[in-house]
Amino acid sequence: MIGKMIGAMAGAKAAKYARGIGGPGGAVLGAVAVPLVRRMGPLGLIAGAAGAYALKRRSEKR
Repeated sequence: MIGKMIGAMAGAKAAKYARGIGGPGGAVLGAVAVPLVRRMGPLGLIAGAAGAYALKRRSEKR
C-alpha cells in the first residue's frame, strides 16, 4: 500500500515534465507501475531501463 502511494506521488511529479499527462493521470500511472515493476524482476527492470534510455536518445536526435 505504501509503495503504491509513493509511486503515485512520483508519477504525479513526473507528469509535470511529460506532455499530455496531468497530475492525476501521472498519479494513476505511478500507482499502477509499482506492481508491474515488482513482477518484472531484475532482468525486466534492466530491459525497461535500456528501452527508456534508447527512447530518450532517439527523441533527442530529432
